Amino acid sequence: MNSGVTVICDMLVSHYENRKVDFLAAFRKLCKSSDISYSEAVAKSEASVGYRNKALCNFIKSFGNIKNEPEEVLDFYFHMCSIEMSCQELSQGFMYLANPNFTTSTGDNVLNLSKTKRVNAIMQTCGFYDESREFSFRVGLPGKSGVGGGIVAVYPSKYCIVVWSSKLNEKGNYYRGMKFLEAFTTETEESIF
Repeated sequence: MNSGVTVICDMLVSHYENRKVDFLAAFRKLCKSSDISYSEAVAKSEASVGYRNKALCNFIKSFGNIKNEPEEVLDFYFHMCSIEMSCQELSQGFMYLANPNFTTSTGDNVLNLSKTKRVNAIMQTCGFYDESREFSFRVGLPGKSGVGGGIVAVYPSKYCIVVWSSKLNEKGNYYRGMKFLEAFTTETEESIF
């Protein structure tokens, strides 16, 4: 999924003149919270070890699919990865994938039903990298893991749930968070399967 996110970051760099400020404002509106911010320390840390992302961005640029300078695109990407928020704020930020009538804090619609369905399908098949099939099998919901320990799972037309844990498994996902979500959907019988 990093190649897709890299291209999207490039598009946003082209679209937003003041991309970090404008993106954060849009994300705060989506999450209905003004407390969300970037962690410069995390962005710097991600940049210092992001060799695969740097290589990938330059590789994509070599095919003409990145329009801006890779350093500019990656700086924006690493800042997006460094957004600090609570589980509640993150859950609110993904509600547009669970609620077809969702609107932002200013009443704007986010995605139509067709695009929402596609985003959920991508999360179902790719949201946990090499462990996506396992997550789908055990939890039964579209989901996405993040570098900061958060896991988002969406039950379309019902709910969005976020968990946070710090222990990574051998595939780079958060073991306790995944186990909790598996137990939650099993116990409540609330999954799409």
